[in-house]
Amino acid sequence: MSSFNPLTSILNQNKLEGPNYVDWKRNLDIVLTAEGYKFVITKECPEKPENATDDQVKAYDKWVKADEMARCYILASMANVLHHQHQSMGSAYDMLESLKEMFGEQNRAAKQTTMKALLNTKMAEGSSIRDHTLPNSFQQFRLNYNMKKMDLSLAKLLNKLQAAESIIKQQDPVVALNIRETFNF
Repeated sequence: MSSFNPLTSILNQNKLEGPNYVDWKRNLDIVLTAEGYKFVITKECPEKPENATDDQVKAYDKWVKADEMARCYILASMANVLHHQHQSMGSAYDMLESLKEMFGEQNRAAKQTTMKALLNTKMAEGSSIRDHTLPNSFQQFRLNYNMKKMDLSLAKLLNKLQAAESIIKQQDPVVALNIRETFNF
């Protein structure tokens, strides 16, 4: 990606993983603006020309090419799990709408409720922290956390858990319901 534009290095260094959505989106906007492709995430694709004028054909071809490039920038700048989920989407606009739904509108009240539930959770005296684990649906998250020997603040852990939950929800709505019931939120 860095061979196209030096600005793309900001996307390479800050790949989308979920909690960093706002920063990633800001960086993506910078790159797409510099490359002249940002219009594909703000304007709809023009009608596919049938018996069209040369200008209409050129406008359509320009949009299609710009959308293809924007999709490449988006896919190349996200974590592998997200890449896999979004690679078959039809347009850059569709990808960004999906990502916005997953990460961009994380409700402040929901975060506060989750944090409150987490902070108010009490352990039985004498019990081990290992007795209080995440549901099995978070197995990949636990493995990743342990393999990378992550040491996160409570807020960063919450963001990572919410990102994992968003991904799990998309994969299996029944599992998402079980997660909510486990944590009582």
